Amino acid sequence: MPRIVREADVTWEGNVARGSGTITAATSGAFAGLPYSLPTRIGAAEGKTSPEELLAAAHAGCFAMGLAAELAGADTPVERLDVHCRVTMDEVEGKGHLVVDSTITARAVAPGATEESFATAVSAADEGCPFSTLIKASATVGIDARLED
Repeated sequence: MPRIVREADVTWEGNVARGSGTITAATSGAFAGLPYSLPTRIGAAEGKTSPEELLAAAHAGCFAMGLAAELAGADTPVERLDVHCRVTMDEVEGKGHLVVDSTITARAVAPGATEESFATAVSAADEGCPFSTLIKASATVGIDARLED
């Protein structure tokens, strides 16, 4: 795989408690001006995003692509793959607030896959996912993946 470089731009106005910002996908332009703020980051989302939500999206997207590739490589291509990711940030004594967990829930329809071949594909997808590797440097990654009919 070639080297990948992507960029995002953030604009923030005001102090952390009462200020707010926007996040824009600088490279692709896929989204622009996604609003976020501290109150909506730690409380009700109210239609705004957060860095943790964007990390969850990135982790889920990366894992899904990896699992699809692993299943295709095993000649059991996925018909449908639903992946949900929940990122948890918590206060860690002496270290402040840290991402402490990222849990993936995946449901796949992959005709011809067995429970064993699916488990092998899930493990390989996790091991090959750069976001799993990044998160595991300081937090846990949990995966609940099931093969469906």
